[in-house]
Amino acid sequence: MKKIFFTLLLLISSLYAELTNEYLSQKLLDSKIPIIDIRTPGEWRETGIIKDSIPIMFFNERGGYNMDAFLSALNDKVDTTKHFAMICRTGSRTQVLSKYLSSELAYKVVNIKGGIMYPQMKNPPFVKYR
Repeated sequence: MKKIFFTLLLLISSLYAELTNEYLSQKLLDSKIPIIDIRTPGEWRETGIIKDSIPIMFFNERGGYNMDAFLSALNDKVDTTKHFAMICRTGSRTQVLSKYLSSELAYKVVNIKGGIMYPQMKNPPFVKYR
């Protein structure tokens, strides 16, 4: 009985999960959905951040993470019942994290492919991180 309930719960939650993958574009910026930058503070200082993005570090410099702290910060800054996007340096960290958030927590996540290093647009609106 527990297996059936768990399977049913998993199927139902996957119906509400939504994950899309797209490159950073003017269309994405114009949509005004929040963009969460999960890189480290050192990376934010190195390249700057997308204007109006929300920096919330996920993996630290050693590759460790604190899921509870990240989710707390994310839920404080974003309405996770609506779409939001995530960006990192190359897209590999957000690919893993966005898949988890979508499938396990039914968040509506847009994973920005290629990360900050591969914008499809000519002049992304970067600002200095302080």
